[in-house]
Amino acid sequence: FCFRLFPLREHGMNWRARPLTSQEIQAFKGSKEVMERFVRAYELMLRFYGIILVNSETGELKRAENWADRFENLNRFSHNNLRITRILKCLGEMGYERYQVHLVKFFLTETLVKGTLPNVKKSALDYFLFTVRSKRRRRELVHYAWLHFKPQEDFVWGPKEKLQKYR
Repeated sequence: FCFRLFPLREHGMNWRARPLTSQEIQAFKGSKEVMERFVRAYELMLRFYGIILVNSETGELKRAENWADRFENLNRFSHNNLRITRILKCLGEMGYERYQVHLVKFFLTETLVKGTLPNVKKSALDYFLFTVRSKRRRRELVHYAWLHFKPQEDFVWGPKEKLQKYR
């Protein structure tokens, strides 16, 4: 299901799914209808996870009304983390880097600040964070994670000297 909605240029867990080509990605990006469907598919998956796309221009997110029930599902079943990683990678492929940033920050906030998704924390730090294509935005997110990680001295996702000096 997810691999059909969020195709990638790499092989995933489904051996039958054919990786996208660069030409296919460009064709998708050139079709307003395909890109609108892509955003609708993204919104559908977000709702499944208990998240709402507040602003389709910026990618801003918030918790859905059913977030507690959906977050319980996310905490219980780790296979969702693979799907979220796939969605994040696909967002980058399709030119929605701003969506990547908001989704990763959402998960960092829920795991590190609010503590609502403790079983997603490792995936958020090890995988979600590093799907963000923009080096500058990825650095901002690593810094954000470092600021909220406890205990801070155990943070291994960036050099402490650079994180301390980051502006």
